[in-house]
Amino acid sequence: MSIRFLTAGESHGQALVCILEGIPANLELSAEDINRDLRRRQKGYGRGGRMKIEQDQVEILSGVRFGKTTGAPIALLIKNRDWENWKEKMAVEGERPSSAVPFTRPRPGHADLAGGIKYNQRDLRNILERASARETACRCAVGAVCKKFLQELGIKVGSYVVSIGSLSPPIQEEDLEKRHLLAEESVVRFPDPTKDPLFMELIDEAKQMGESLGGVFEVFALNVPPGLGSHTQWDRRIDGRIAQAMMSIQAIKGVEIGLGFEAAKRKGSQVHDEIGWDPERGFFRYTNHLGGTEGGVTNGMPILVRCAMKPIPTLARPLRSVDIQTKEEVSAGKERTDVVAVPAASVVGEAMLAFVVAQALLEKLGGDFMEEIKERYARYLEYVKSF
Repeated sequence: MSIRFLTAGESHGQALVCILEGIPANLELSAEDINRDLRRRQKGYGRGGRMKIEQDQVEILSGVRFGKTTGAPIALLIKNRDWENWKEKMAVEGERPSSAVPFTRPRPGHADLAGGIKYNQRDLRNILERASARETACRCAVGAVCKKFLQELGIKVGSYVVSIGSLSPPIQEEDLEKRHLLAEESVVRFPDPTKDPLFMELIDEAKQMGESLGGVFEVFALNVPPGLGSHTQWDRRIDGRIAQAMMSIQAIKGVEIGLGFEAAKRKGSQVHDEIGWDPERGFFRYTNHLGGTEGGVTNGMPILVRCAMKPIPTLARPLRSVDIQTKEEVSAGKERTDVVAVPAASVVGEAMLAFVVAQALLEKLGGDFMEEIKERYARYLEYVKSF
């Protein structure tokens, strides 16, 4: 069995909804397991006023009974607290009120205009509400469930920010898990909290200029066994699936695995990870330049993914645009926005990597309940060690 999920809901609608199917039975799961990651997604210096309104809390509507999954689809609900201020302008039924002024000034860099053309919507709010990164709250909820599943098998997923704008201090800590833990203490999720004042100064300057900032973050998965994914078809390759999942996150414009583009500059002997073997570990690699994948399959080394996030398209000093009704040049529309959301995006990246790894692992092992899956996983690890 594999897993899949769908989300629904608008940024200022009543709620976000998610259905996650395929999670095995007998996995211990609570709302707090999910709320923990929802809180992490809302943190980060440079976030906008929306984060002061929303205090995301999940309601588990189905698929869990007495603290354990049942094997049925898990339905998750995250209410939008700001709905009270928008229920007239975002009403499902009835006549359009005068307060629901059409949004007609598309923002460069946003889905507004392209989505409006695609779906023939002359009020671009019908596009921007769903295109909003508010949707990622659902992804974090899904990711939290997947991380709980992976933890039962000893697999850990984490992340940290590498840079914001042009600021990219060197990261001293080598250990990936320690980087993650240090990032949890930083207001921008950089794995050295002593550098926070530098980032805060940069973000404050951008805010004063009416600008926004992008950045780079890294996501990793530890203790992933070799053999997930496949070289046999293009859509089964694990690195392709990871890249697609990361690129699906709003504002992500680049993804690298391992050395990524740096590998193109090096000689082969400086890129490929030499193979070793010992009786305790079995096969291992001396380095991890390829980020844990070879030929579309995991190789047993940590998966390491780097994502580049563009600056947020809503600016306090808007760029030039064209009103879709009058066709006159105007300043682009404005919504409440963040100056930078890279720290939050790194948490979303964790969710997407956890989903892909959990999906591939269940494809490999099969099984419908945790006891069965743990037994199969233990046998598989013994096989790998003895290969």
